[in-house]
Formats: sequence, C-alpha cells, structure tokens
Amino acid sequence: MKNYSFTSASNALDLIESNQRVFVHGSAATPTFILEELAKRKETLSNVELVSISTFGPMPLADEDYAGSFFFNSFFVSSNIRAAVNTERGDYIPLFLSEIGQLFRKKIMPLDVAIVHVSEPDAHGFCSLGVSVNIAKAAVESAKKVIAQVNPNMPRTHGDGHIHFSKFNAAVYTDQALHEINYLEKVTNVERQIGIYISELIEDRSTLQLGVGAIPDAVLAALKNHKDLGVHTEMFSNGILDLLESGTITNAYKKKHKGKVLTSFAAGTKRLYDTIHDNPLFTFQEAEYANDSAIIRKNPKMVAINSCLEIDLTGQVCADSIGSYQYSGVGGQMDFMRGAALSEGGKPILALRSTKRNGESKIVPFLKEGAGVVTTRAHVHYVVTEFGVAYLYGKNLRQRAEALRDIAHPDHRENLEKAIFERFGRKLKTVS
Repeated sequence: MKNYSFTSASNALDLIESNQRVFVHGSAATPTFILEELAKRKETLSNVELVSISTFGPMPLADEDYAGSFFFNSFFVSSNIRAAVNTERGDYIPLFLSEIGQLFRKKIMPLDVAIVHVSEPDAHGFCSLGVSVNIAKAAVESAKKVIAQVNPNMPRTHGDGHIHFSKFNAAVYTDQALHEINYLEKVTNVERQIGIYISELIEDRSTLQLGVGAIPDAVLAALKNHKDLGVHTEMFSNGILDLLESGTITNAYKKKHKGKVLTSFAAGTKRLYDTIHDNPLFTFQEAEYANDSAIIRKNPKMVAINSCLEIDLTGQVCADSIGSYQYSGVGGQMDFMRGAALSEGGKPILALRSTKRNGESKIVPFLKEGAGVVTTRAHVHYVVTEFGVAYLYGKNLRQRAEALRDIAHPDHRENLEKAIFERFGRKLKTVS
C-alpha cells in the first residue's frame, strides 16, 4: 500500500516486554495472526498480563505450557480461555461493559500496549476498528503503544471506530478471513418456542437489544410480521439481516440515532460482514455510549432480551458463573435491563431454556454456592422459557416463586413446589 509503513509481526512484538499489561481486541476482531506470533515468545517473556473481553478462535497463550509467560485477566470469559481463568493462570474482572473504557482512560487499569485488528487505511489515512469498537477505542486512546493488525477483510464501519494510521507504533499487514459464528445453526425447537413467546411481548415500533446466542436469533425469526422495529444493542449477529431486507426493521421510531442500527460490535458470517462494510445504515459506537442506560432509556418501547445460566425462585439471576466456576461475564446485561425498564413502554426480558444439557433445572430454589448475581431480583420483570412467560415486576417473593415454578420444566415443578412450601409454608396469598 502506498505511503504506509508495515513491519513483520516479529518486529512489532518487540514493543511488548515482560511485566506489561496488554489489551487484546476481541470477538470477531480477535487478532489471531499476531497472537500466534506472540505465542512464540513464551521463552523470552514473563508475567505479561492480557486484558480482553470475549475472544474468538484458537488461543495457545491460554495453554498450560504458557504459565508464567502470560496471564489472562479478562472482563469476559470465552471458551478459549475458560480453563486458564479458572486456574492460577488467569482471573476475571466483574464489571459492566459500559464502564470498562473509563477504567482504561482514568488509568485505574493503565495499558502498556494495545493490539487491535483494523481495516486498511482510507484515502485520509483512517483505519476502522470494524466489527468491534466496544472497548477497543478506549484501549487505543489510552495505551502507551499500539500494534495494529491491518486486514483488507475487516469491514470499514461507520460510527466512532476510526483510528488514524499515525496512531500505530507498529502495523502488521495480513490477509485473513475474520472469525465467523452462526448462532442460527444452534436454534432448536426449544429456542423457537421461546422466540414465539417473546415475539408476543414485542409491540410494533419497539427498539430491540439482543444478547448473544441462539435465543436472540430465534426471537428475530419470529418477528417477521412486526412493523417498524428499531435496533439499539450491544451486539448483533446474522439474525438481523432478513428483518432488515424485509423492511421489518426500519429504525423509524427510535429517539436516538433514528434510521440507524446502533451497536458496539457484531459477530456472524461473511454475509453479515459484507453487509455492514461501508454501510451508513449501521453505526458502531463505544460500549460506554451504546450501553449507557441513560441513552438506552430514551428509546420508547425499548425491549432488552438477555439470557442466564440460572435463576432462583426469587428472581436472582446468575449469568456469569456456574457456582464459583467462572463461565462468562457480566457484559451489558444490567446496562440494558435497567435501560429498558426505565424506557417509556419498555420491557426487560430474561430468556432461558428451562433445563441445562444434563436435564437439571435452570430455575432453582437457591443459586449454587459461589454463584455471582449479575441481575438482581429487583431488576427482573419478564422471565421466559419454552413453557411460558412469568411476570415478576411488583410481585412478592412467594408470587415470584409460583410464577417461576409454572414456567419450569414439568419434570422439576414438584421439587420446586416443595421448595416453595418449605420456604413460605401456607401463607395466605395476597390479591393478584
């Protein structure tokens, strides 16, 4: 490329020294090529702290062989680092996604180096953070040094993810396909039924936030007969595309960024990446803005759809751990659940399969010992499983328990009924 200086990954990684804190770009923008090169330095580096949200693809740095060289200190525990984070080779930082950027900017967690994955520079020298602006923009602006993996396959996205090439201390050119994921392939009849129940709660002209996984895409598939929907979300995947093409999503009734899909990152297939490339319909913003509940609530009929690992009979939600075993992260669930609750006509919705893969109930008398409460029972309004909808807002503890029992898997309702009796006895029921 004309007038731009690139170097080898080996030379770029000379910027990283032992005992430094290094930010790693995440999700579909995970800079796998540079990370694979970094793995070759395990003999020369020690105690390098790697900070990230979710990452995609292989992660050799998280293998046991790299103990002592690299330490994962993660805001979100993805599958490729989960084993490391649950040992002495890593740890987890519970924090709302909307607040991570300020952690960097205020030097509460100062960054020595940021590794990011960007598009080629445009005619003015600006690269795009592409499919993952979220906390990466704050990392680039805060780090002492920045290493860029420049890739012609990275979509150029509109919004707040533009970084001038001169900001990079080293740039490495690589031509590799982005990480892809297809949540639609994971949708079963259970998710489809959940999607149908949720679609019945969503009114025309609502604005949607969609969490990660098969359930959000199942919801989108059930919304084909809705009109004038909008999107203000932390992330989205392929499920959004058909509704955009059919005209179901118009963004015409949003109060913030009317006419545009607002997000902080996206992950899907090449079809998705091709659609968002240089497309002004989409605006990619920092999570600090996209996940700000004060911004979210300005959209009328804001609907937040999120999932969890477990919920107890009073409505306490565990979404980031299985007992004390760290599984994922806080993310933006609370940002959007609260924003939707404060929106005029808004609806915060928690969606989950009634059982785990092993058949255990996800609706339980008590959360597992050591479990983290991501969303408090005071914030939960709607809970949806494949067996129906429980509305908890304004209900007392016993009423909540009974409503949740009724949408649990039939095989577990008797045990839940016993737990309700043991906890509440034969109290007189309040007027419903």
